[in-house]
Amino acid sequence: MNNPKPQEWKAEELSQGRIIDYKAFNFVDGEGVRNSLYVSGCMFHCEGCYNAATWSFKAGMPYSQELEEQIMKDLAQPYVQGLTLLGGEPFLNTDTLIPLVKRIRKELPEKDIWSWTGYTWEELMLETPDKLELLKLVDILVDGRFDITKKNLMLQFRGSSNQRIIDVKKSLESGKITIWDKLNDGEADYEQVNRDKLI
Repeated sequence: MNNPKPQEWKAEELSQGRIIDYKAFNFVDGEGVRNSLYVSGCMFHCEGCYNAATWSFKAGMPYSQELEEQIMKDLAQPYVQGLTLLGGEPFLNTDTLIPLVKRIRKELPEKDIWSWTGYTWEELMLETPDKLELLKLVDILVDGRFDITKKNLMLQFRGSSNQRIIDVKKSLESGKITIWDKLNDGEADYEQVNRDKLI
């Protein structure tokens, strides 16, 4: 796992404007029905990463206007709650993502934006202006590197217990991290079936 110094990794130097994949209408990358954009390139290289194929900034295909139009069309469907940014590392692909998210904010303001990142919230507060700009455009941030020693399959929308689901706007307004109020991690003891209903 790599740990960057503040502002050490710059999207303008690393990003190649490429994506690994785009998946429309899924239920796994955040709340509700979502469309997910997987960008290429990550410097964190977490042990046990489920998506190591995205580490290379040269992997995948160029982001295109045609793809953007498809994303907007899919997002406009009334049953879609929003867009999720993953990778790869979204905050090292700000040149691609900031214009897209700004367009969504303007044309589809009712949709929400989720993003995963290897950066912690505290690290992002010390980062480059483009990373902070993207952060301010996001509603929900799942932060922190995947730590295989803290892997927990019962966690909601994240792989290790050090990662947090953060309400970005509430956190920026209050000046302290505010966890998503719908957090609902799995429990080891599941709800028991009411035997009376089976008789």
